[in-house]
Amino acid sequence: MKKYILSAIVLTALFGGSAAQAQSGKKGFTKLFDGKTTKGWHTYGKTTAGAKWKIEEGALHFDPKGDSNGGGDLVTDNEYSNFHLKIDWKIAPKGNSGIIYYVKEDPAKYHQTYSTGLEMQVLDNDGHKDGKIPKHRSADLYDLIKSSSEPVKPLGEWNTAEIICKDGKLEHYLNGVKVVSTTLWDDNWKSLVAGSKFGSWADWGTYKSGKIALQDHGDEVWYRNIMIKQL
Repeated sequence: MKKYILSAIVLTALFGGSAAQAQSGKKGFTKLFDGKTTKGWHTYGKTTAGAKWKIEEGALHFDPKGDSNGGGDLVTDNEYSNFHLKIDWKIAPKGNSGIIYYVKEDPAKYHQTYSTGLEMQVLDNDGHKDGKIPKHRSADLYDLIKSSSEPVKPLGEWNTAEIICKDGKLEHYLNGVKVVSTTLWDDNWKSLVAGSKFGSWADWGTYKSGKIALQDHGDEVWYRNIMIKQL
């Protein structure tokens, strides 16, 4: 008890507020990644996680080297509808990845997670060729909506991404800044999709419940502190 009181005093002195307030950001959230195993995750279309997804220092590290069969996008075992997702990411130089959501896992019908799921882009904006394409930069709603600003941290540093979707109201946050806001599945959404690379893809962006995926784009990337709150 004395240790707890001391910790609270230290937190208050350093940051202001109470120890309870310091934890308030996690209230109602459930860990999707325990920092030690791939429990709760598997490679898309398979039953276990590929060997290229490694656990290192409390993070999921995609290492493109090694077994050619050990890759593939990592997806949650469970589906989510209305949710608030928090996740930290770090990308290697010239790297490309993504956080994909509303994924319908039906590999016989949909060969990839992005066949159905929306993507919050994860990218080395300056080093990867996609950084030169509008709506393909970090935190963009990939190929549909460009971020309103770019609060991305320098290459090699951790970024905190948040995706919030409630009854079709979608928001992307990067490092605490709201960068994308839109409404899914209405007429405007259908127009956005029609004007994107996904316009001719049957069922893309139509599912209102689905799995969350971490993309294997062939480049080195790290994810940690993955939490979700169902809304």
